Formats: sequence, C-alpha cells, structure tokens
Amino acid sequence: MAIIVDKEQKKKDIALGTKALILKDGINNITISQIAKAAGIGKGTVYEYFKNKDEIVFELVEILMQEHNKQKEAELSKFTSTREKVKSFFSFFYIDADKELREIYKQFTAIALSSTNEDMLNFQTECYFLYEKWMEAIIQEGIQNKELKPEIKELIMGIFAFAQGAFIMSVTTNAITDLQQKIDNQIDMLFDLMEER
Repeated sequence: MAIIVDKEQKKKDIALGTKALILKDGINNITISQIAKAAGIGKGTVYEYFKNKDEIVFELVEILMQEHNKQKEAELSKFTSTREKVKSFFSFFYIDADKELREIYKQFTAIALSSTNEDMLNFQTECYFLYEKWMEAIIQEGIQNKELKPEIKELIMGIFAFAQGAFIMSVTTNAITDLQQKIDNQIDMLFDLMEER
C-alpha cells in the first residue's frame, strides 16, 4: 500500500526543520545539502518542494507570521487601554520573544527587495493590509470608548511608517540604540495629543 504524504505539511516540516540553520548561518551562507541534512531528508526531496533556498525562507516566514499573529491577538486582548494595545502591537520590532521571527523576516525582506517574485509581493501586500486593518480596529475601539479623538484615524499610516522606519534604522545604523524607548516615546507623545480629556 502506498504511503500518502500530506505535501503541504511536508513542505512546512522541511522549512521548520531548517529554521535553526537559517538563523545560525543565514540563507545565503548555506547549501541545499545542508538544508536537506537539517530537515532530515534527501537533497532531491528539497527540490520536490522548493525551487530554491529563497522559497524556503518564504515558507518559513509565512508559518512564523501566522503563529505570531495568533499570539499577538491573544496578547492584545489582555490590555484595556488603547495606548498599551498600540505599544504591544509594535513590540514585534524589539521584544526578545519575536527575535527569531525578526531575523527570518529580515532575510525574507532582503530576498523580496532583490526579487520580482509575485508571490512574495502579494504576501507582503496581504500582511500590510492585515496589520493596517488590525491597527484601525484598535484605534476605532479607542475612539468608541472615548479614549481617543476621531482625528487619530488620519495618523494610522504615519504610526506604521514611523515604527517600521525606526526598526530599519535600528538594524542598519547606530542612530537608534533603544528601539523600544524610541517607539514608546513617539506613541506616548501622539496619545498625549490625541487622547480625549
């Protein structure tokens, strides 16, 4: 009797099996042979599921982002103030719990910036709209609870741009030494202006 393989699960297993190797050495510094060994499969099996190493990073970032989003949703439900929810929302950029995901995401972003892969572009676009809607819902709840002035909705894009830009500066320059403090200070200043009194 033939063994039926769940191809989607196998693909995830291969990607997850290579996570430690990718984190340790970076995708550009490892070979398909090393990937196969880390995943406990033959080199040919890697190519049955992935065209190249970039696709493995893409699969891995998709898996890890889904897990992250579930955890973040549970975490956000613990906060009562909108200010704390927004701070928690952007804590991805600096908390230790998300360090591995950030590293994989940086490698994915480097690939996406130098590639014209339509699937990666679509994934990034979906993530952007998901997080934008998520932030809008948090802010809208704050407005409905009379915590925030309605005008803050116009600043959501700016909050995003600031947090992402600060993160990029923190990993590509020496200009930001305490990213959490930088993000929290900006959120505090914004909320001091936009909170209903």
